[in-house]
Amino acid sequence: MNKVNRWLLPEGIEEILPPRAIELEQLCRELVDLLSGWGYEFVLPPMIEYLESLLIGTGEDLDLQTFKLTDQLSGRLMGVRADITPQVARIDSHLLKKDIPTRLCYLGNILHTRPSKSGETRAPLQLGAELYGHAGIASDIEIVQLMLEALVVAGIDQPYLDIGHVVVFQSLCEKSGMDKTQQAVVFDILQRKAKDELKHQLRDYRIDSSINDALCDLVDMNGDDTLLNEAKSRLSSISVQISTAIDEIASLVIALQDEMDIAIHIDLAELRGYHYHTGMIYTAFVRGKGEGIAYGGRYDDIGQSFGRARPATGFSTDVRSLMKYRKKTATIKDKVFAPLNDDPKLEQKIRSLRASGKIVIRQLQDQTATATQMDCSHTLQLSDGNWTLTELNDN
Repeated sequence: MNKVNRWLLPEGIEEILPPRAIELEQLCRELVDLLSGWGYEFVLPPMIEYLESLLIGTGEDLDLQTFKLTDQLSGRLMGVRADITPQVARIDSHLLKKDIPTRLCYLGNILHTRPSKSGETRAPLQLGAELYGHAGIASDIEIVQLMLEALVVAGIDQPYLDIGHVVVFQSLCEKSGMDKTQQAVVFDILQRKAKDELKHQLRDYRIDSSINDALCDLVDMNGDDTLLNEAKSRLSSISVQISTAIDEIASLVIALQDEMDIAIHIDLAELRGYHYHTGMIYTAFVRGKGEGIAYGGRYDDIGQSFGRARPATGFSTDVRSLMKYRKKTATIKDKVFAPLNDDPKLEQKIRSLRASGKIVIRQLQDQTATATQMDCSHTLQLSDGNWTLTELNDN
């Protein structure tokens, strides 16, 4: 690389400059304060770990998104985290080892080998909350409510929520007798909502007619919460697990509608994170935008890989993405210019101002830049033997 290009950053990697950087920092503080207020304890997992720990229970997608390198001390393969959730699951299962419901939250950069979509960052700032040790619907309700509150803090006061449940598809697959390869084919078709193709494929697999019809019905089972009654009547007789899954979605919808005014969309063919999640899944959108802004769901099986199976549910979001919807700007403190002077009283005054929360910028030796050029709104001036704070005239 020549000298002209040395300043360039890799594609999808960016830096944040003043004053946007402090606005992002203030939003992070507000969000962490929100999670802490709900009882979620803050943890700071490492940026890099042995690869097997980072990828446990997460499926192929995360493997492809993870940068890999060899540890020069042990010779083992390591990875730069592409998702913090598995790390927090390890902390709960292997380090904390509590037998009570545990609430943990986190905030940190992650790194992806490629952006999820063209033009997106490869280094999201991931914020999340995880609730371990409770298998009931109450913990799912709490996580979704907390996720929506986080969006309100960021300035998204009327998000749009999409809800699915992977158990519906899982149960139908179990009843169908399809092998893993066949399930993967059907899964792909279902995600594209290609109903005619799905019918032909299931016919080739010679699936029982009732299961065949149910899988095809999933393509059309999306809409508002009124579809839950139809889904219950058409699918619940197939298995108790499907009936329970539909009841869980209904309970979540009722709890949310009682607490807030929110648009809810149900999609029983939505299977994001199918190989990772074990229950309800949900995605929050900004109205009028097609991209998800926060994601969550239940993932009960992940802790078993760390030696301790615990029920788990949580959500995460990219704080950088939330910044696009931030309505308020950061509170930028006034800057005070302190002239070059060795008067002990000036030093005392500077310490006093900084202790009270003021920003004080000292003039440096041989500095020619004025207080105004240093973006200061006030200066310290000597008057009757005392240093006083004087507002600068914009003119």
